[in-house]
Parts: sequence; C-alpha cells; structure tokens
Amino acid sequence: MQLPRACGLLCHVTSLPSRYGIGDLGPAAYDFVDFLVKSGQRLWQTLPLGPPACENSPYSAYSAFAGNPLLISPDFLLHSALISADDLLPLRETNGNPHAVDYNALIPRKSDLLRKAWSGFRQQLSGLPSEAFVAFCRTHAYWLDDFARFEALTKHFGFSDWTQWPADVKARDPVALAAWDQTLQEEIQYVKFLQFVFDQQWSSLKKYANQRGVQIYGDMPIFVAHQSADVWANRRLFDLDEAGQPRVVAGVPPDCFSEDGQRWGNPLYDWNAMRADGYRWWIQRLRHSFLIFDLLRIDHFRGFEAYWEIPAEQKTAIVGRWVKGPGQALFDALREQLGDLPLIAEDLGLITPEVNALLESTQLPGMRVLQFGFGTEADDFHRPTKFPIHSVGYTGTHDNDTLLGWYRGYVADPKQVDVVTPYLRMFLDQHPNVAHRPLHWQLIAAVLHSVANSAVVPVQDILGLGSEARMNVPGEAKGNWGWRLHEGQLTSDISRQLFDLVIESGRG
Repeated sequence: MQLPRACGLLCHVTSLPSRYGIGDLGPAAYDFVDFLVKSGQRLWQTLPLGPPACENSPYSAYSAFAGNPLLISPDFLLHSALISADDLLPLRETNGNPHAVDYNALIPRKSDLLRKAWSGFRQQLSGLPSEAFVAFCRTHAYWLDDFARFEALTKHFGFSDWTQWPADVKARDPVALAAWDQTLQEEIQYVKFLQFVFDQQWSSLKKYANQRGVQIYGDMPIFVAHQSADVWANRRLFDLDEAGQPRVVAGVPPDCFSEDGQRWGNPLYDWNAMRADGYRWWIQRLRHSFLIFDLLRIDHFRGFEAYWEIPAEQKTAIVGRWVKGPGQALFDALREQLGDLPLIAEDLGLITPEVNALLESTQLPGMRVLQFGFGTEADDFHRPTKFPIHSVGYTGTHDNDTLLGWYRGYVADPKQVDVVTPYLRMFLDQHPNVAHRPLHWQLIAAVLHSVANSAVVPVQDILGLGSEARMNVPGEAKGNWGWRLHEGQLTSDISRQLFDLVIESGRG
C-alpha cells in the first residue's frame, strides 16, 4: 500500500468536547472533521473503538468486533426521539471536569440513558424490530450473536470470567446456549440494539469525513482480553489449558524503560490452530475493520514475527521466551482473501533484523516517532531527517508524553546530552520561516517536512500542552485514557498555523 503525502491529527473519540462527560459520535465529532478540513488535514487517527474490558483501556477490549456504547451520541438519540431532553440531565452532571473523563460517574448514568433509548426504540416500532435493525443483525451475525450472548450472560451471572460459568455454558453446549438465548432474549436484543446504533452513528460520521477528503485511520490491538466474547467463542484458537485459563500470556521483556518488562496478561494465540483453518478469524477481523476504517494501524507488529511468551503464573514479564509467530503466511492469507491491505505496522520497541525482514516482505509502511530520535547523537533512526518515505512520521503517540512534556523532561535530565538543540538549529537554518514559531510548532514542522509519506500529530501537541494532557503511561494500570478537549480549544489561529505548515511542507 502506498501512503499519500498527507498529514493528520491523533485524537481519540473520548477526547472530543462534550456536555455529557465524554467525547462521542455527536456534533463535536463533525466539528472536529470540519477543523481537520479547514486545517488541511486528511487523516484522523483514533484509538481502538472497542468496549474496554480493563481500566477503560481501548487496548483491552472484550470484543475484537464490537463498538464501545459509551461513544454513542446522546444528542443524536434525542434527535431520533428515542429519549427526552429531561433524560439528558443526569448525564450532564458528569461533565464537572472538562479536561478529564470521570468514568466512575459516567458509566452508570450513560447506561441508564441507553436503556431508555432501547425502551424508546421498542415503543416507536410497537415492539417489532425495524428492517434496518434486522438487516444489521443478519449481516453481522458471525460475531454479533456470540458477543450479545456473552454480554447478556456476563450481566446475568454478574461477572465476565466465563471459565467460572456453568460447565455447559462454558463449554458452549448447543442445547444450553439455545436455552439461555430464550431466557435472556430481551437482554440479547438490547446488546444488539446498542451495536446497531453505534454502527449507524459511526457510519454516518465516517461518510461525512470521507466526503470531505478525510480518511479515518484506526488502531487495532494485536491481542484480545481473556474475558472476552472472542476467546469464549473461539477457545480452540487460543493457548489455554483444559479449564480455559491461559497457559501463557502476552507482554514484552525488560528494557531500559521497565526493569520488570510489561506483563499485559492477554492470552496468546494458538497459531497452529489458526493456520489449520486458513486464519479465518483474522480474515473476519480485518474484513470488519476495513468497513470501519480507511487505514488501520496494527499494534505490536513485531508479535507476528516473534512474541514474548510469559508463563501465566508469573507476576512480571522477566521470565519468558521469544516464540515464532505466523510471519508472512498470515499476510499472504489476508491478501488472498481481502486484496490490498491498508495497514500500517506499529514497528516500535525491540525490533530485530527478522522483524524488519517481515515488514519489508509484507510491504507495509512502518512508524517513526520524533521523541525516540534524540537519545544519543549516534542513534538517529527516529530522527525526522532519517524517516523513510514509506512510513508514517509522528511527534509522539498515545503512549508518549506530550511533545512539550517530553522536551521539558529531556532538557531537565542531567544525564541527557542535548541532541535536540543542534538538530533544531540546523532545521531552522534550512527552514527560516519556522524560526519565529514556538518550540512545539518547530518540532511539529520537523516531522511534517520529513520525507515520510504521511505524518500524524497528537492533538495535544498542536495545542502546546504539557504532561498534564498525557493520554497513557505504559505500565501504569490506573489514571489513563481520560484526557479531553474542551469546547473552543481548537481555535482558528491554531487551524491557520497548521494549514500554513501543510502548505510549506507540501502536504496540501
């Protein structure tokens, strides 16, 4: 896949302004598309859109296919007459801090609102499902049926650890499932309704963006949560013991950033079983994702070459081993079924010659991140002057500090030899029209002026925000994923400055 010479912004949907405590697929999302267009941006990168299973992390979803109901727009529910204006009042009370999502206050109140929307939907149709709803359920039955069952069973039993459910449900006995489908019919239909509404609202937003020349650039975690519909419904495709528990789990080994490494805890795939059925689950997953996104970043690409296997009983990632992944065979199967793959490989971290060889053989563009380019004078792999053409250049990602937060920590570190200042001096000598701009704009300009076909900047960076606006700190389970824009923060002046850089860097 050949990337366009374009640029865009990274902003998760939850970070958009909203009167209801969390960004959603409502009017502010359309306003953000308009801002992108006005600013000359042709890419909007989001984080994964699935329903979080742990600590509100979009990278720990309990479905590889479903959308997060928290992103459903209350405004559009009101416009569809599924709820009343009074129904919105409790949710507005969760908007106390415009800079952060209060998930504890938000989730129960948004859930109550969505239940009222379901009641309104049934009343509108006099209890009969609409043709559009029936068609959606039929089209997506290959994942939706099991997801809705899983969600309904989780609510009924009070927990999502399917290994502790009754033996016949855990084993997915067809007679038992049919009986539970009847018992939980109402709840199953409600879960499907939420996915139907999410799909309608997301498809409308994506169409609006595409019609204005903006591509939606999504993100896919390589792994899924153990307590997920995917693992319960496809147990044979994961490396589990007889009780259904993971024998080994995912993570990365110790490095200069973490003495214990990172123990993510996701179950690992049984790649032999996946290969035996032609990688069917992965083909379904990507086919579905390509309906939702125009471009898709696959997180932890190096795991397809080799992944760090941690015995499940280990509490850290120190003890483990590298195990070969599916390699080129998976991507050959994907291309055979899906054609050209609009994928970007997240090739960060411990990258070996074998990983580079896989990246080259798949012909996927990789990533370069400015913040990783100035550790030492000699290591210039991630410096904008060394970005390859076939790549996506970043100032930072959701896992990095903001650009200014990183720079302040960089120059304050007594052990750090300052490589940024002489680099910037050289860059500004070549691009003097950038010299009068603040530091964060100078660093953004360096990425946009690189030869990388595409460039992406987190929205926090164009605002010149510090560490208080960081989205995620890897390895810290709590306190992440909450940062939000407030209304009016993306000004016409910022749009103009961004547009000027687009023209100057030839990305218009």
